[in-house]
Amino acid sequence: MRTFRVDIPQSDLDDLRDRLSRTRWPEPSTVDGWAQGVPLGFAQELCRYWAQEYDWRRCEAEINAVPQFVTGLDGGGDDTVDVHVLHARSPHSDALPLLLTHGWPGSIVEFLDVVEALTNPADPADAFHVVCPSLPGYGFSGKPARPGWGVERIATAWAQLMDRLGYTRYGAQGGDWGSMVTAALGTGDPEHVAGIHLTMPLAPRPDDDDRPLTEAEQQAAADRQQFLRLGTGYSAEQSTRPQTLGYGLLDSPAAQCAWIVEKFWDWTDCAGDPENVISRDRLLDNVMLYWLPGTGASSARLYWESYASRRLDTVEVPTGVTLFPKELVRLPRHWLERRFVNLQHFATPDTGGHFASLEQPEVFVDELRTFFRTVR
Repeated sequence: MRTFRVDIPQSDLDDLRDRLSRTRWPEPSTVDGWAQGVPLGFAQELCRYWAQEYDWRRCEAEINAVPQFVTGLDGGGDDTVDVHVLHARSPHSDALPLLLTHGWPGSIVEFLDVVEALTNPADPADAFHVVCPSLPGYGFSGKPARPGWGVERIATAWAQLMDRLGYTRYGAQGGDWGSMVTAALGTGDPEHVAGIHLTMPLAPRPDDDDRPLTEAEQQAAADRQQFLRLGTGYSAEQSTRPQTLGYGLLDSPAAQCAWIVEKFWDWTDCAGDPENVISRDRLLDNVMLYWLPGTGASSARLYWESYASRRLDTVEVPTGVTLFPKELVRLPRHWLERRFVNLQHFATPDTGGHFASLEQPEVFVDELRTFFRTVR
């Protein structure tokens, strides 16, 4: 365990501003709105703000206010990757350790605004010791130099991490890739995992399923088909040619920003503008966790590793699910119960999307408290 502190050289920030000032912009799309991607005016204004008004040192100070370290983990393989971890211990010694895992295009930034509520709640019985690692190839974690770092190996590495921290019983939560890693952790380390909470659980359709879908489930299926038809170009590229994509993302901050922020428009419950639910500064904080460490290619490789080979093993540990109305995948409860055979909590809030802890932090925290009360 090596203590860590974020300290970005000023030269890196100056380079960012210089690159933004020299962006070669395309012409506007031939239709109004977002149908062809991020509108030119939106991208130009966001990048102008990024270059001229955005303050990285504010975000850096927020991250550094949370104890953090780097430790090498091998996930049961031959090579080791240094993993960056936020570790916020609760003042309440009997708090439940809670492992939070982000996905793409998220980062540890997703959890900065909920750490205090989780670690120091009004009722000490709801307290958590928060452990928040960056996925290998993401944020300030190291970048795998060899193939093999897929979902299951990351889950094994997370079990190693919690053991190294001395936590013999803990809860885990995740969305996006974090949901898949968390489910794999529930399968791979059930003797130590008290329970898991997921915001994007996946499960196969049961072969013998003949139950009619409710109106809400039919709408979820229609939304999923719309997403598969119009919204999956990013995953096709990242799962097949992440290296080729990386050249543009590593070289152009405008490209990296647009590649990520488009998803915050599409995947949030934002009524057409991501800044309706997530501040401009927070959007850029998250982009900076990709730009500064140069993870455009390395983060995409998780898709190459696991997108086409996602395992959906049975999970027997206690499970809680919160399906927000703009989540990318909202499967019927009876499908989920066939995979997550100990599903103890299932909720469908009225508002919110894929980035729950950023969009609806109070609801997110309350959902975690509600579910984990049942397994403490």
